[in-house]
Amino acid sequence: MIPGGQSLVSSPPVFSHDGKKLLVCTGCTVSIFSTSTGMKITELEGGHTDRVTSVVVVPVAAPSSKFISYCWTSSIDGTICYWDFSVPELIKKVKVQLPIHSMVIPNISCTPIGSSEKTSNHYAFISVEDPTISADENKAFRGQIQIYNLTKSRRVRGLLAETRKPELLSVSKNGEFLGITNKRKLDIWKIPSNDFRIEEIKKIKLHHTKKLTALAFHPKLRMVAGGDVTGRILMWIGFGRRKFSGDSQATNKKKNLTDEEKPGVRNNDDADSCSTWHWHPSEIKFLSFSSDGAYLYSGGKEGVIVVWQIDTGKKKFKPRLGSPLLYFTESPDPSLSCVTCADNHIHLLKMPTMEITKSIAGIKLPFSYPVGHKGLCTQVAYDETAGLIAVLTEDYCVQFFSLFDNHEVSQVQVCKRNFQPVDDVTLYVALVSVSLDGSLMGTVDVKIPEDGLGGLVSLKFWMRGSRIAEYSLSTVIYEPHSDAEISSLAFRPGHCMAVTSSFGGDFKIWIHNLGIKLNDQLHQKTGWRCQSVGSYKGRPMTAAAFSADGSVLAIAAESVVTLWDPDSNVLVAVIGDTHSPITSLSFIGNSEYLVSLTGGSTPQLAVLTTSKLRLSWSYKLVAEALSSSRDTSQFSVLVLLNSQCGIEKENGVILLFDVEDPVPVATWMVKKAKGGSLAFVPANPSFDEIKAMDGEKPSLLVYVNGDHEYIIFDPHNMDNRIGKSSRTSQIALEEAGMFGYASIYGDLSNLNPKQDQVPEITFAPSERPWETIFNGSSHALPPLTKLCSTFLASLIEKKPSMNE
Repeated sequence: MIPGGQSLVSSPPVFSHDGKKLLVCTGCTVSIFSTSTGMKITELEGGHTDRVTSVVVVPVAAPSSKFISYCWTSSIDGTICYWDFSVPELIKKVKVQLPIHSMVIPNISCTPIGSSEKTSNHYAFISVEDPTISADENKAFRGQIQIYNLTKSRRVRGLLAETRKPELLSVSKNGEFLGITNKRKLDIWKIPSNDFRIEEIKKIKLHHTKKLTALAFHPKLRMVAGGDVTGRILMWIGFGRRKFSGDSQATNKKKNLTDEEKPGVRNNDDADSCSTWHWHPSEIKFLSFSSDGAYLYSGGKEGVIVVWQIDTGKKKFKPRLGSPLLYFTESPDPSLSCVTCADNHIHLLKMPTMEITKSIAGIKLPFSYPVGHKGLCTQVAYDETAGLIAVLTEDYCVQFFSLFDNHEVSQVQVCKRNFQPVDDVTLYVALVSVSLDGSLMGTVDVKIPEDGLGGLVSLKFWMRGSRIAEYSLSTVIYEPHSDAEISSLAFRPGHCMAVTSSFGGDFKIWIHNLGIKLNDQLHQKTGWRCQSVGSYKGRPMTAAAFSADGSVLAIAAESVVTLWDPDSNVLVAVIGDTHSPITSLSFIGNSEYLVSLTGGSTPQLAVLTTSKLRLSWSYKLVAEALSSSRDTSQFSVLVLLNSQCGIEKENGVILLFDVEDPVPVATWMVKKAKGGSLAFVPANPSFDEIKAMDGEKPSLLVYVNGDHEYIIFDPHNMDNRIGKSSRTSQIALEEAGMFGYASIYGDLSNLNPKQDQVPEITFAPSERPWETIFNGSSHALPPLTKLCSTFLASLIEKKPSMNE
């Protein structure tokens, strides 16, 4: 199986100690990107079985240790792993047995690698969830903050705190303070630098009138910033002087201070003063101080980074990032930072100008259609020939994402309008369709009427240019079906023809006009025009599909399927009569069969035969998606489970059928099936494990779940030995040749998974390895500590034994 489409924004990213790499949590792995190219270098896999929630990079002190790269990771699977991410290699695993939502290691900065100080025990503070406590219980404390001794791999007795839900932990730069947002207050602990007991940790609370959502500690001063749901930022100065100082006389003095002597401080909190700044109109998502402590960075839903000058309160802005902001991360390199956006993008920023130098783009995440949307909720289409998925985005674009390479190829701007992440949606892209060969694309965007006025439906046709997934606008058709919404859009294979169906009771066939020449002059512009219009008894047209050869057009007229000649627009036949409206149609390869999905109160999967004009077989299933193979007589359907539970993202099952047999050929259980989709795509030639069956080019099945994460697998191979190692990397193409590791050990032989025994890898050093051993890109080269032993061994001549 080949996974892809993981979220890049589920947890904050972390820079390596030299700022040359960015470690990003991607599902159950950690992907490592180069900050100079924005390309993925490698990933940490095999350590966790569930989503990774935190990454902590071990700091380095001595220059001689700059080639050493270690980090700790935590996961929902209840484990903490220790990695050498320069190789990469898993070194150690600590089992916690509870889902970990956040982890910090405060004293890790006190003893960096290469320092002369004696190494003390490393303590991890983890925010875990207790699954034994029901979330339905009133005032139930499901969240806990525990402490683990990572050096001895055991838990420290006691709990630091209990919370209603697991909270995100924040730690000061020097590891002295730990804090969380807890409703309308900040909970702050002072952490001893050396070995300690949990009873020795002191705690204070700083109160506010609104729910707090973010906090950050000043790197040098005893100052903490908190952001709330209304967009206000509060700055507490001199916090903890009364309780954390340990001086009884100073404590008594502080208790006698009046509110006038502690301006802005509520409930006699332990702080000298509190000031408030306000610019953001909505919830604060992140706060971060600059490394020198002179500035504070803040961001939220409006997609603007605000830079506050601490001394004066003056501010400047980095606007138009195009998406709500989630995290801001500073690098050890003061000229580099990154901001994480809610649209699954990470932007690398050149400081202090905050110019975007590189972007790491993941697949765009799904969005919610506005209330009143009548069409299907499928937000994806497929360019099956090129192995691309076309994803509708909230900012009026279509993103083309490579399924096999797991990276963004391009974005097509459908509507020329700046996106503002606000609550009131006035415009959205409702539908996208791509022709079989990928040369044509159609989109439908809808402008929502305000007070019953100003609504508009636009149908747009796009032509592909010389490069894959780059489209230019050909024709715009306003109100193609009067004021009715479009239910489906499909292209005729091998022709410049498309069909749109509407809930208004008609369908239209569109053709591409190449222009007419009269007297060597072009009198008519090229573009798309309506060739014919059809309807059936005034019923809403809910779905449309062309046959594989394009000779038959199937239109679902609510509960019946009508067959048409697309050239003459003549009704040929009518098949079936269901109890609910048909939502999807698909012809099965070159066969005579047609599959339909029905929704509503009586859902149904039905296989129809066009030669006999009758129902062949059917199931009563709640189906979410349907896809048919172009080369065989097989099709797959995504079925929802527990449909009565009202779960937002239900689990489901993928059923693979041969069209003539109602018994499934294969089944697969999947998660997050609600909003998912399926597609058959040709096998990528770079995958050596995929072998052609009976001389035919095999097809792979793609499952995309409701979060736009996907899996590519061979539906005919139950072992599914398609490895990610076969994925062609752009970095690998640029660095082909015998460099670094390959110059010492040679290329690894191809392993046949069908063999019972794996042949031993031969050692094949070159005659002069020292000439090429250190050649190659720096981010792909193993560290010097692992190369020097081999390099020195190649220079030493082996001493003959005495027997010889």
